[in-house]
Amino acid sequence: MILGLSASLTYRTPEEWAKKHKELGCKAVVFPIDCTASAAEIEAFQRAARQEGLVIAEVGIWKNVLAAEKTERKRAVEYAVGQLRMADKIGAVCCVNIVGTPHGPLWDGAYAGNFSSETWNMAVESIQYMIDEAAPRHTKFAIEPMPWMVPSGPDEYLKLICDVNREAFGVHMDLVNMINCPQRYLFADAFMEECFEKLHGQIVSCHLKDILLQKPFTFQLKESACGEGVLNLEKYAELASRENPQMPMIIEHLDSDEAYLQSLQYVQKRLSNHITI
Repeated sequence: MILGLSASLTYRTPEEWAKKHKELGCKAVVFPIDCTASAAEIEAFQRAARQEGLVIAEVGIWKNVLAAEKTERKRAVEYAVGQLRMADKIGAVCCVNIVGTPHGPLWDGAYAGNFSSETWNMAVESIQYMIDEAAPRHTKFAIEPMPWMVPSGPDEYLKLICDVNREAFGVHMDLVNMINCPQRYLFADAFMEECFEKLHGQIVSCHLKDILLQKPFTFQLKESACGEGVLNLEKYAELASRENPQMPMIIEHLDSDEAYLQSLQYVQKRLSNHITI
């Protein structure tokens, strides 16, 4: 596995951005600018990453490509295609989004309609369209799983891969997002094994974080920083490294540069036997 941060950290130039990540011991990065930047700026960041030996693990989309409002949906899809084209041009491992929803104001919200056959078909057609329009040759388009949105588990992800039926479609493994019930939480090691076994050969990048059951009634799970939950991070790293010794594992969802640096140091120390130097 190779580590990266979803945060770009504070920087002034592309060279400083790349050098800072390299000096921290990262070998993977999330691309810090998007397709609306100039070609020269995009090339400068790509070149800086390459010079420091950094793998560009992810290009994020994070738009609601299934939005109910047609203009919003059109803009989101156009942006997604642009991001995927850019990701392919700079040699990113994957370009990632969530499926999205047409069922409410929150683009990542929990709605019953998220699991309808109509939404499933919309998602499949949307993914097919974006891949076909961008026509990536190197980068995989991937969907980050969500607790209340397809794919919420490995079986749904397998079905999505089958229905999309595109070579350029891969798996983004966010294990914590799929731990959404007592069984998966209490038997997380077995669930990890299930995910990596079923999705073997398709996984291109992983998010790295932790999860903890809250004491108040009823069942409440909280995403947390690595080490502040109960997840067997060693097993997660082992399975990811078995899938790909150069598997990018990206630490995410922390609220400051300082928090990211602390988490990175913790993970480096705890998982030192699993990290590719």
